[in-house]
Amino acid sequence: MMSGPVAVLIGSPGAGKTTVGRALAERLGAAFVDTDEVVEERAGKTVGEIFVEDGEEAFRVLERAVVAEALTTHTGVLALGGGAVLHPDTRADLEGQHVVYLEVEFRDAAKRVGLDQARPLLLGNPRAKLRALLEQRLPVYQGLAVTTVPTSGYHPEEVVDAIVAALPEHEDGER
Repeated sequence: MMSGPVAVLIGSPGAGKTTVGRALAERLGAAFVDTDEVVEERAGKTVGEIFVEDGEEAFRVLERAVVAEALTTHTGVLALGGGAVLHPDTRADLEGQHVVYLEVEFRDAAKRVGLDQARPLLLGNPRAKLRALLEQRLPVYQGLAVTTVPTSGYHPEEVVDAIVAALPEHEDGER
């Protein structure tokens, strides 16, 4: 059995990483960690506030440290922030991990992130920025994925079923 998380969830904003991650962890009887939540705890402010007050670069430095630590110490389900995979060291650290790409269609991602909400990378024209972000990151997500699970049109529990069936120690779908 490999060390590290049982599953690492990646995907764009609105893919369902946190929702599915919590449900998957509960199903597996494992702990759940969302790296964005850890970043917020350590910074004492929201991701949006970090972007506005400190800049994206400061956020990415903190995010990278949190992700590196979680990949070596967390043994449950880990959800990475949508842009965490852009760092080359993070991509290298994901080698040998069971990376699950939660694939979402643009229209669903747009609905889920609520384009009227304060998302730091979507300031300005949020629809156009979200589309560009998805297109930019798609090859990275696909390249890192051991398992790809679509989330558009599926209930989180159906997504969890697909992930559990794909986990190496759960090939028969049983725990």
